Amino acid sequence: MKKYIAGAAVAIAFLTTVTFALAGGKDYTPVPKTADTETGYIEGISGTAGNYVLSIDAIDWYEGDQAKKIFQEREGGSGEDGPPDGYYIVNDDPTISRLPISPKAEVVMQIYDRTGDPNASDTEWNESITLDKFVQLLQSDDELSIKDFPYHLTVKGGKIVRIVQQFIP
Repeated sequence: MKKYIAGAAVAIAFLTTVTFALAGGKDYTPVPKTADTETGYIEGISGTAGNYVLSIDAIDWYEGDQAKKIFQEREGGSGEDGPPDGYYIVNDDPTISRLPISPKAEVVMQIYDRTGDPNASDTEWNESITLDKFVQLLQSDDELSIKDFPYHLTVKGGKIVRIVQQFIP
């Protein structure tokens, strides 16, 4: 019996390791804040292939303990200990900025309508898509609009070089 239990434990450990290895570590990980990163909601896109410009409503994005701290500072009388989903957004400035996108920009998505059926949409952590696909999604009238999600934008040399969709539950 002990041999059977030990064998089962080894098999479970092996399968768990293989599963995580095959998944490639594709779990949610916060996007690090750097001097080159801006976060905001995409209000629109203009231009043509190779010369796209995003219109962005900048926000301050907080997660974890930092989200709890800002939540308490701003909504301490709410009766809640912290934000319900572990993140908190501050959008005190309604200014819309316009930033050009590098034609070689990397686009990383978490969720969008891949099939035409928004009810079938699943989270695919850190899925790379082409810039052209991203523009197509922004211009679509899909029920699951990708404009409803914040984005972390890496800006270098005055151009967006990386776009990462922030998943929100």
